Amino acid sequence: MTANRRSRNITEGVARAPNRSMYYAMGYKRSDFANPMIGVANGHSTITPCNSGLQVLADAAVEAIRAAGANPQVFGTPTISDGMAMGTEGMKYSLVSREVISDCVETSVQGQWMDGVVVIGGCDKNMPGGMMGMLRANVPSIYVYGGTIKAGHWKGKDLNIVSVFEAVGEFSHGRMSEEDFCGIEENAIPGTGSCGGMYTANTMSSSFEALGMSLLGSSTMANPDAEKAESTAESARVLIRAVQNDLKPRDIVTRKSIENAVALIMAVGGSTNAVLHYLAIAHAAGVEWTIDDFERVRKRVPVICDLKPSGKYLATDLHRAGGIPQVLKILLEAGRLHGDCITITGRTLAQELADVPAQPRADQKVIFPIDKPLYEAGHLAILKGNLSPEGAVAKITGLKNPVITGPARVFEDEQSALAAILEGGIKAGDVMVLRNLGPRGAPGMPEMLAPTSALIGAGLGESVGLITDGRFSGGTWGMVVGHVSPEAAVGGPIGLVREGDSITIDARRLLLQLDVDDEELGRRRAGWREPPARHTRGVLGEFYRLAGSASRGAVTDGD
Repeated sequence: MTANRRSRNITEGVARAPNRSMYYAMGYKRSDFANPMIGVANGHSTITPCNSGLQVLADAAVEAIRAAGANPQVFGTPTISDGMAMGTEGMKYSLVSREVISDCVETSVQGQWMDGVVVIGGCDKNMPGGMMGMLRANVPSIYVYGGTIKAGHWKGKDLNIVSVFEAVGEFSHGRMSEEDFCGIEENAIPGTGSCGGMYTANTMSSSFEALGMSLLGSSTMANPDAEKAESTAESARVLIRAVQNDLKPRDIVTRKSIENAVALIMAVGGSTNAVLHYLAIAHAAGVEWTIDDFERVRKRVPVICDLKPSGKYLATDLHRAGGIPQVLKILLEAGRLHGDCITITGRTLAQELADVPAQPRADQKVIFPIDKPLYEAGHLAILKGNLSPEGAVAKITGLKNPVITGPARVFEDEQSALAAILEGGIKAGDVMVLRNLGPRGAPGMPEMLAPTSALIGAGLGESVGLITDGRFSGGTWGMVVGHVSPEAAVGGPIGLVREGDSITIDARRLLLQLDVDDEELGRRRAGWREPPARHTRGVLGEFYRLAGSASRGAVTDGD
C-alpha cells in the first residue's frame, strides 16, 4: 500500500518526531506510518433511533479497515433528530446541523490529514452534511447510511413516524379514540433505524447510490439486519481500493451524476428537502446546478415507486422488491440515466447495474414498469410567480386537484398555525401562509410536519393550501408549497401578504401567485421594514448572518 499524505510528512526527518509520538501513545508502530490513515466519521448517538444503531456499523468499518492493512481513525459527528425536534424551537437547529456536520467532516479529515474517510450517518441532515464535508475535503470517500427502521404495528396496521403526527390531527378533531391514539404513539417506532417511508433520510441515502457515492443496494437495508453491518464492511474495503486508485469525490460527483441522483429522487417520490440539499451538494462539489434543473429533470422522469408519504409502502418493502438498483436499471434502460458515470467502486453505473433485471418482478407491487408509471412526470415541481420569483418547491403527487385559490390566513410562527388547525379555525378553501421561517427568518428554516400532518388528520389535506418560506418534512404531503424565495425576512413578497388576500397555487401551471395588483404591492413594499434578528449569537446567530437563499441551497459559504 502506498504511503499516505501524513506519513510522507512524518517520515521526512527528525522534525516530525513529535507527530509520531502522538501516534505511539495510541499504540501505533513505526510500520503503521507507511499505511493509509482512514477516517471513520461516526454519527452514533443515543439521541434518536436513527443514530442509536450506528456503533455496530462503525465497529464493522474499523475492523475491515484494519484487516485491509490501513489505520482507522474514528471521530464523531453530531445529529439533531427532526422527528423529536419537530414543532419546537429545537427544529431551528436541524438545517443548521447540516452545516455543522459538514464542518466536522472537513475539519477532521483535513486537520488530521487523512487519506480517506467513511462517513456513517442516520438522521436526515447526516446525509447531505456528510456528503458536503466529503466534497470539501476531496479525499477518497464513501457514504454508509445507517439503515431504515422497520414498520411498527397497531391493530393490524403498519405504522411509521408520520402515523403519529397524523394521529394528532385525527384525535384532536374527534376522529380517533384515545386508545388508538396512545396505541399508535407507543408502537409506531419499533427499534433502531431512520424513518421508514421515502422521507428525507431514505431519499438522500437512496440518491447517493445513484450519485455513485454509496454501494448499490445499501440504502434500503434495515438497520437491525446483519446485512447492514456486512455492507458497511464491504464499503470500507471498497474505500481502501479507492484510496489506492486516488479516486476522489469530485471525480465522481459531476453534473451528470447529480442529474442521475435527481432522476432517482423523482422516480421514487422523494422528499422536497432533496431540492435544498442537492443545491448545497452541487455547491460543495463546484458543479453548476440550479433550481430550474430540477424542473427539467422532473418533466422527463416519471414516478414509478408507490412509497409513503403519498403512497402505500415503506423502504423495507422497496428493498424486498429489488431496491434502488432495480429502480436505477429501469431508468437506465429507458434512457433516463447517464450510465457512463463513474462510481466509488471504480466501475461505471452501467457496469454496476449489468446483472440487475431490466424489468421489475411480477410478485411485488412497489416498483412499476416505466411504461405504466404512477405519474407521468416527477412529483417535485418548482413553482414561480409574484410570490416566489426565485422559486418554491411543491410535492404534487397524490393530489386529486393540484389547484387552489383561496383567502390567505397569515401566521408568523408554526405554533400559532398549528393551534388554529387543532382548534378548528382553518376551513376548506383557506390558504395558510407561514412566514419568517426561512434560513434567516427563523433562523434555520424549520420543517412544518406538525401543521401539515394536522391538516391531513383533520381531513383538510386536499382542500387547504399551505405556503411557507420554511421547509417541509419528507413525510409531508398535501397542497403545500415550501422554500418560497426570497424569504420574508429579506423582503420577499411572502412578507407582503395580508390576511384575506387571494392566493393561487397552481401546480399545473407551476404558478404561485398573490392576486393583488402591482400598484398595491408597490405600496406595501415601500412600507416594509426588515424584522429584527431573532438570534444574534451562537450557531443560530452565525446561520442568520451567513445563510443564503433557499433557492441556492441555504449554504453558509456562498459567494
